[in-house]
Amino acid sequence: MVVRVLLVTDARMDAHAALGHPERPERREAAAAGVREAGGDDLVETPAEFATDEMLATVHDPHYLAMLDEAEDLGGGWLDPDTYLVPGSMTAARLAAGATVQAARAIATGEASIAFAVVRPPGHHAAAARGTGFCLLNNIAVAVAALRADGSATRIAIVDWDVHHGDGTQAIFDADPDLLYASTHQARFYPGTGRPDERGSGDALGTMLNRPLAAGEGDDAFVGTWKEELLPAVEAFGPEAILVSAGYDAHRDDPLAQLAVTEAGYEAVARALGRVTTRLGHGGAALTLEGGYDLEALRASTAATVRGFLDGRSEPT
Repeated sequence: MVVRVLLVTDARMDAHAALGHPERPERREAAAAGVREAGGDDLVETPAEFATDEMLATVHDPHYLAMLDEAEDLGGGWLDPDTYLVPGSMTAARLAAGATVQAARAIATGEASIAFAVVRPPGHHAAAARGTGFCLLNNIAVAVAALRADGSATRIAIVDWDVHHGDGTQAIFDADPDLLYASTHQARFYPGTGRPDERGSGDALGTMLNRPLAAGEGDDAFVGTWKEELLPAVEAFGPEAILVSAGYDAHRDDPLAQLAVTEAGYEAVARALGRVTTRLGHGGAALTLEGGYDLEALRASTAATVRGFLDGRSEPT
């Protein structure tokens, strides 16, 4: 039987915590509450499984992984002014990557219509040998590699609507012609990448689609960019699977950015995405949590995303 909504999350991720840091344990429960609210009786919840070292090594330099483990064993520390390790951080990070793999596989096998990995720490700033921007491991890149390794999908699209550009994800897949990366993010903002002229390299030229939005722009620009440009490009690419870096820090109430998207905007984009997956003949889409730092906005936005996606899946195409 197909589950309409699969939630993959785990309280063990909450061990990753630093006093006063905006990427805090309460985020996970707020986001999960929104998914539960929208999923209702159609929701199945399952705990996260650990990503194996073999999975992680398909994306990350083994020396980098060893450094993270050693730093945690020594009591933790800071990789940069924003990104920390404490005892329990690598447990959380391995669970976050593993949960994202579970969500992706649930869609690839037809187990669920929407699978949401509500995880922390987030992942899209992490590159092959560098953690930054609150991120230790690139959860969505590990999921891409897992789908390819088990033969579920080769040609894959990543949709990223976090307010910050996913520089780590782009760097990992910049020369990969079978990976389309589409992103909206705030212009001239951290991490300083994601210009429209960053389009991929070599045979992958044209597979990186970056559309910065100006500070203050809201639903009209956000929804219009996805519906009129980026989602049509995703559909034309013909992916075998769609994964979403679902960040909610573009919300107007978020304290760390200056876009003005509302939960209605997320719902509209998710509805359009649902229609795209139906037209492509996919079983659904897998999402993994990235940013979003106002707890009520985060809860409302994940709920709106799930509702919108399910509505889109049920509408005529």
